[in-house]
Amino acid sequence: ADVVESWIGEKENSLKTDDYGRDLSSVQTLLTKQETFDAGLQAFQQEGIANITALKDQLLAAKHIQSKAIEARHASLMKRWTQLLANSATRKKKLLEAQSHFRKVEDLFLTFAKKASAFNSWFENAEEDLTDPVRCNSLEEIKALREAHDAFRSSLSSAQADFNQLAELDRQIKSFRVASNPYTWFTMEALEETWRNLQKIIKERELELQKEQRRQEENDKLRQEFAQHANAFHQWIQETRTYLLDGSCMVEESGTLESQLEATKRKHQEIRAMRSQLKKIEDLGAAMEEALILDNKYTEHSTVGLAQQWDQLDQLGMRMQHNLEQQIQARNTTGVTEEALKEFSMMFKHFDKDKSGRLNHQEFKSCLRSLGYDLPMVEEGEPDPEFEAILDTVDPNRDGHVSLQEYMAFMISRETENVKSSEEIESAFRALSSEGKPYVTKEELYQNLTREQADYCVSHMKPYVDGKGRELPTAFDYVEFTRSLFVN
Repeated sequence: ADVVESWIGEKENSLKTDDYGRDLSSVQTLLTKQETFDAGLQAFQQEGIANITALKDQLLAAKHIQSKAIEARHASLMKRWTQLLANSATRKKKLLEAQSHFRKVEDLFLTFAKKASAFNSWFENAEEDLTDPVRCNSLEEIKALREAHDAFRSSLSSAQADFNQLAELDRQIKSFRVASNPYTWFTMEALEETWRNLQKIIKERELELQKEQRRQEENDKLRQEFAQHANAFHQWIQETRTYLLDGSCMVEESGTLESQLEATKRKHQEIRAMRSQLKKIEDLGAAMEEALILDNKYTEHSTVGLAQQWDQLDQLGMRMQHNLEQQIQARNTTGVTEEALKEFSMMFKHFDKDKSGRLNHQEFKSCLRSLGYDLPMVEEGEPDPEFEAILDTVDPNRDGHVSLQEYMAFMISRETENVKSSEEIESAFRALSSEGKPYVTKEELYQNLTREQADYCVSHMKPYVDGKGRELPTAFDYVEFTRSLFVN
């Protein structure tokens, strides 16, 4: 009885503890110990308790002198044993309740950790997008960014719901008064700061987008202003170039070389005056560069391109003036008629299909043929020595083109040769006629020329008509004959 009593007392002391664990792991450890403790109780019940009860029964059966004391002692032991079993069951029940409690906390910890991690990942991505520099190249780009931002704002309701769930989980966890969450370093306080920071970033983003919207609107106005001036300037260049190259000044004026020269000078003054308009375009272009405007959908023209075209037009105007001055000088000093010069110029412009102020070799050859040059027809790739000799004069470097100035110089030189030859033959006929009359008789022709030459002259010369309109018999007009011969 003393041994049983001692054993029960020891176990009673083991149950005198308020340690029901501080978390799921410690509770499960205590439960394992409790199960071992209960197994010990069961084993002791089958051995110690059963033995002491059997011994009591034997003593009572033998009517031991201390039977009452033995029975009382046994009853006391059974009472303590029963209480020990009850206390053990109570402790196990409390441990199971603690385990359930901590399992719920554990589930809350895990749920909070997962949701906090997902929320933070979403925030980091959103923060990266919201803090990405707002720099666009067009109204379309800033419009797309603002639409994307509006879509993001619309999606915030889902993030707000996630944030509210985290707050509720945190409230439940804190109601259990447990230690910090072992599965995450995110706290609700940190997440609340993150959420406040997000609202701040969103407002900053909206201000940046509004600022960029205004910048792009200003840039687009600048694009349109540049395009308006550039397109108009290019149109003027094209019209002025056409005016200079297609003979418009000859139509507008009386057609004389002097009037053409005056018209060309006026047009060239207009070209020089338009330099101020080009300067305005260059200033607008510089403003676009400063604003980092890289493209302009409203025009295909650039500052550099227009400046080059204006310079080419200015050069063309000077060349046209020089060419007309050259023609006037040729008319006044060489005897080349203004009609011939006009024909040369008009023919050049006719074959200058692209209004470039130049003819390629094939266009030049066609132009010469139209003016009466009897150039042989040769196959492509075959030598053409006669035409090559002409090119040696007008295009010695073989750059592939003949300018109006080079063309007119060539035509004037050829016409001057014809004029000189015509004058020489007229002088020869005048020497044949008696007293240098403006006609020659049939007899004078046959006296001074071979029969074949005289026959040709008689058959091709027109009868001479005097100032009163009378036709002189056997008299022939050698002046008209000579001039028509060289014109043909």
